[in-house]
Amino acid sequence: MKKEYRLKKNKEIEAVLNNKCYQANQYYSVYKKINNETSHFRCAISAGKKLGNAVKRNKIKRLINAVLKDLNIKLDNNVDVFIIVREKAKDLTYNEIYKQIEYLFKRQNLLNQGENK
Repeated sequence: MKKEYRLKKNKEIEAVLNNKCYQANQYYSVYKKINNETSHFRCAISAGKKLGNAVKRNKIKRLINAVLKDLNIKLDNNVDVFIIVREKAKDLTYNEIYKQIEYLFKRQNLLNQGENK
């Protein structure tokens, strides 16, 4: 994912969390905030130490980034998203991750209407 599509600063992530607009399931929590300052989607991913060592956490984050890249065509612009990975998500395959993230994004109304993959 390109740098312009990432939330890196702590205050940006806190602003998304403080907005308190989120959806969650047993695998992920997805927080969103409308951001009119940018013309594109931005995202941050948090994977805690309960998921395993750094290699496992980074693998999970890479899989989520790949899902976001595939969903990028369908995503609404001007939205900041923060994804928190829960412990049960460590054994999911790519297709399961895709389905879970897509489901949460639909619940958050983050996907463009009328476009199907």
